[in-house]
Amino acid sequence: MSLRYRLLLVLLSAVAITTATATGAIYFWARHEIDTLFDYQLRQQALALRDTAYMLGEVVVPEPDPEQHFVIQAWDWRGQRVYLSHHAVVLPRSTELGFADVKSQGTDWRVYTITLGRQLVQVAQPMSLRHQIAAHTAFRILYPLLGVLPILAGLIWWSVGRELAPFGKLARTIAARDTQDFKPIVGHQLPSEARLMVEALNSLISRLQQALVRQRDFTADAAHELRTPLTALRLQTQLLERAETEPDRGEAIVALKAGVTRATHLVERLLTLARLEPDAALSGSTPIDLSVLAEQVVNDLAPAAAQAGQIFDHAIAPGLTLEGSESGLRSLLTNLVDNAIRYTPNGGRIALEVSREPTQAIVRISDTGPGIPATDRARIFDRFYRATNSGGAGSGLGLAIVQRVVEMQRGTIEVASGVGGVGAVFTVRLPLRA
Repeated sequence: MSLRYRLLLVLLSAVAITTATATGAIYFWARHEIDTLFDYQLRQQALALRDTAYMLGEVVVPEPDPEQHFVIQAWDWRGQRVYLSHHAVVLPRSTELGFADVKSQGTDWRVYTITLGRQLVQVAQPMSLRHQIAAHTAFRILYPLLGVLPILAGLIWWSVGRELAPFGKLARTIAARDTQDFKPIVGHQLPSEARLMVEALNSLISRLQQALVRQRDFTADAAHELRTPLTALRLQTQLLERAETEPDRGEAIVALKAGVTRATHLVERLLTLARLEPDAALSGSTPIDLSVLAEQVVNDLAPAAAQAGQIFDHAIAPGLTLEGSESGLRSLLTNLVDNAIRYTPNGGRIALEVSREPTQAIVRISDTGPGIPATDRARIFDRFYRATNSGGAGSGLGLAIVQRVVEMQRGTIEVASGVGGVGAVFTVRLPLRA
């Protein structure tokens, strides 16, 4: 059940229990207060009847009762006061019948005036008495509510702690996890809100595991691949040290420079791939004009194609905007064009075409080189893998970088043979910016 509904059910139950308890207590307190109030009214009415009997001439002048809170005065038709129940309290004669508010000797009184035969009778009660009774009654009713508040607080404390206990257990489970433990967190008995969090956390753990596996494999492969050029550099350095004649020394220097160039190229490719290896999401991406970027790559690599005696054709549609990494897209174009130049023989032809489809940009690079055998096409995007007929010098990382950039851009890449089975054609589809 959802935590929201469970807490709502438990808290409503706690409120219902405490409300029922408070209602019962208030009922008994209210009944007691009402009984007391009615008893008070009975006594005051009895005392008032005594005064009425006197005004009718049937009893002698009564002695004032200290517990009588009503003040009764009577005037005859000539306006002379003929009766006063409390000699210490003298109120002015009211000129109107019915209820009125009167102030006397600094005290507020509620007065009711009525005619009784030829007499004018005035009954008054101090307003302070009413306030006192109201305050007393309110506090007596408040006592049961104050009494159940600790019970309600205890029930809420217990129920909330009970419902949130799975979260504490989950936190302790996560805190106790080893850094190499990538097993999914079990959340079957958790509320639905917590299960959503656990599912997201399990998804993150899975992605972290995949990233760590890729990093571990990359480190192992890089260490293996660097061993060969570093060993070659060491041997070439030893040959340079042993060279006795100037021609031998010159040959050794040339070989050493070539080894340094190959090692530098390999390290640069490794660094590029390392920057692309983590899950570089497109959240930090920026709008990129693929058309402008392709023109720049053509300008950078056209001299290399011309030096190799190759024909470099290109057709680039304008205004193709993507969301992505400029350095990543530049690496993609550069590696594909550089591979085409590297493996196309003298006099061959290379073509770069960048076109638009309704929602995609299409990058197609073709050459007239040796092509890629069908048996190798499934593996050419693996790190450090080189096709059987590749020849030449290479690190085996260029197409791995291309594949990683395509994944980051949420695109696709395909490889096929050229026209008549000559050369290779790489087709990359990248989503355009919405």
